[in-house]
Amino acid sequence: MAVAGCGGGPRQDASEPSGVFRVAVVDARFPARQRLSSPERFVIAVKNTGTQTVPNVAVTVDSFAAASDQAGLASGQRPVWVVDDGPGSGTTAYTNTWALGALSPGHVRRFVWHVTAVAPGTHTVKWQVAAGLNGKAKATFAGNRAPTGTFTVDVSDKPAESHVDPKTGAVVRQGQ
Repeated sequence: MAVAGCGGGPRQDASEPSGVFRVAVVDARFPARQRLSSPERFVIAVKNTGTQTVPNVAVTVDSFAAASDQAGLASGQRPVWVVDDGPGSGTTAYTNTWALGALSPGHVRRFVWHVTAVAPGTHTVKWQVAAGLNGKAKATFAGNRAPTGTFTVDVSDKPAESHVDPKTGAVVRQGQ
């Protein structure tokens, strides 16, 4: 009787094709001014500008959390934004990486995160597009540039004013 366990079986990257896949980011948005506790949308739309299907288009977002050197914390990372909802069915086992599957030539995939700021200050959010999850399939912009970008965001320490509409029960936010 054989038992499967850690280290057994085929390599995780065994089925990922090797190659370089040309992409363009046709939309990248995240408001430069935000308020604590105010929901926002972070959007990255990736287009396959090459002639081959991208095996598994993915985006890694570095900076939804920040390092903390406060003693006694269970984790050295503290959230800057809480991810209320990530790109639909794009969750992966990789930290801060979402994948939306194969992307045919000429087609676009939109990655949309719904996030809420929980830390005031000026923050830089870094993102990177990949053609696969295991490093064998590489994405590139025209001119062989790395498909990366940044947003600088100023999060006000004053939360947006809000109240509950007694007639509808909906939260009404003001001052956004």
